[in-house]
Amino acid sequence: MSDVKITAKLVKQLRDKTGAGMMDCKKALKETNGNIEEAVDFLRKKGMASADKKSSRIASEGAVGSYIHMGGRIGVLVELNCETDFVARTDRFQELLTDIAMQIAATAPEYVTPEEIPADVLEREKGIFREQALQEGKPEKIVDKIVDGRVSKFYKQVCLLHQPFVKEDKKTVEEVIKEVVAEIGENIRVRRFARFVLGEGLEKREDDLAAEVAKAVGA
Repeated sequence: MSDVKITAKLVKQLRDKTGAGMMDCKKALKETNGNIEEAVDFLRKKGMASADKKSSRIASEGAVGSYIHMGGRIGVLVELNCETDFVARTDRFQELLTDIAMQIAATAPEYVTPEEIPADVLEREKGIFREQALQEGKPEKIVDKIVDGRVSKFYKQVCLLHQPFVKEDKKTVEEVIKEVVAEIGENIRVRRFARFVLGEGLEKREDDLAAEVAKAVGA
């Protein structure tokens, strides 16, 4: 690695781009030979590791956020926790809270994490995936791997933290939360949420049902 001079201007440029501390920026630039983009990745990876360490810390403060979509036809409430009331009031935390509420409105997850899925529900899904693989003629010896792969896809459908983030689908919701944890220095977790769809679960009037049937059959 060549000895690139790390100037104050370069450090400031990286700090403005990432919000990281000056010493961290200087170290990142040294590690990446002065390459700004590689230094950004270096800091992000370091932040992810730091976020993982913070995940066991108690997060009992936070806020409840809401989002209303489609003229009041879909509504979401979500509780997002952090460690201090100060952080809960920051713009960055509130922005994350709104983004997560919008995510829930758009993707309709059923759980926060896979650990919340009832055992009988998960076993039923695994049984279906196994039967599908066998009916597709997959060799018995690779069926378990196929089932694991389909379970992973199932998590992305029903578990909020495993879903691709709607604003940047190359990241999961969990990764986005970890990035904010790295920025603010506190543990953050989604505790619970509720998603409401207007009229969901109610019996429709006979004339409404008849109209839907007529539309479906092209009448």
